[in-house]
Amino acid sequence: MRVAIVHDWLVAPGGAEKVLEQIIECFPDADLFTLVDFLEDRRPLGGKAVATSFIQRLPFARRRYRAYLPLMPLAVEQFDLSGYDLIITSSHTVAKGVRVRPHQTHVSYVHSPMRYAWDLQHQYLREANLTRGPKSWVVRMLLHYLRGWDANSANSVDRLIANSHFVARCMMKTYRRDAAVIPPPVDAGEFELCTHKEDFYLAASRNMPYQRIELIVEAFNATPHRSLIVIGEGPEMAAIRARAAPNVTILGHQPFDVLKDYLQRARAFVLAAEEDFDLLALQAQACGTPVIAFGKGGALETVVPVGDAHPTGVYFARQTVVSMLDAIGRFERLREQITPAACRANAERFSPAVFRRAFMAEVTRTIAARGRRRRIGLVERIEPVAIADIAWPGEPARESSWGR
Repeated sequence: MRVAIVHDWLVAPGGAEKVLEQIIECFPDADLFTLVDFLEDRRPLGGKAVATSFIQRLPFARRRYRAYLPLMPLAVEQFDLSGYDLIITSSHTVAKGVRVRPHQTHVSYVHSPMRYAWDLQHQYLREANLTRGPKSWVVRMLLHYLRGWDANSANSVDRLIANSHFVARCMMKTYRRDAAVIPPPVDAGEFELCTHKEDFYLAASRNMPYQRIELIVEAFNATPHRSLIVIGEGPEMAAIRARAAPNVTILGHQPFDVLKDYLQRARAFVLAAEEDFDLLALQAQACGTPVIAFGKGGALETVVPVGDAHPTGVYFARQTVVSMLDAIGRFERLREQITPAACRANAERFSPAVFRRAFMAEVTRTIAARGRRRRIGLVERIEPVAIADIAWPGEPARESSWGR
């Protein structure tokens, strides 16, 4: 069996690349395709060569690849995958839109639908200051086009896999398709359990607007007796740095070892976004660090709240300073109920080995189901009246009146 793996883009290591790394572990001989490849850390690729699209050669693609979003559906459709039996796509934008033939099996692991084109369109327009004017209408037309293309592209997938039940519900709304749920892997072995916590809170992300880092900073600005460390870079960082009070330290981008050190020592990790699935929250728990999270989205599946058995954190109900401060206060009153061992045990449920077993089982079931459909279709075309007398190889003949 020839296998092709298609990933949206390879620019910086993140949760999607952790998933890709494990898919490659499952299929080490597969060929790899992506729109652009500027990844400096090649470990997730296992030394593989990567076939890229024409966007790789366009001006400023390294830094402005997202600006080519209108061309991405066209670009991904140009990959010639006709020589492969199994196609696996790792998709959060357009990868699942590759062109496949009827005899090929297509399994797509969806990190998230294009939510900025679906349920988060109006939030995206507000955050980008595109609510009115000619440019706003151009963007609205583009998102309208992307919604249609995205919905149609799901029709070519034999099996959809979501990274959380939250994303599976989003996919039912957008694609009207059921999806299996396989959470992304977290290698707890990369993190050491730390039972001694210091007197600071930690927030870390790529600092995109939807991640609401500015909300966390505003909450800690209002409580100068609490210390906050912020790690990450992004388009909002300059404005956030300007608003930060003296008790808030903005470190910007940091290497993995520095991030891990802060995750291990923090009193708690703070998450304000409605995430599809937050890898950093589980990495914090792998270090024995509790999580204070917005109680929507993927956090509901990765953080065990105080009140349940073996809690690992607390939720806040609304994305407001008052709601977040209430959760921080609750955490400080009840944190003795949260143990580093419970946090670590929760993270270990999402191990790479568990991911690989679940993913291979789903791929195997999909291939087997397609094989059964092809066998039945073949028999129906040959002789529909004698099907009860046919025994497939390795199966006994069955008495049935179906098809007579």
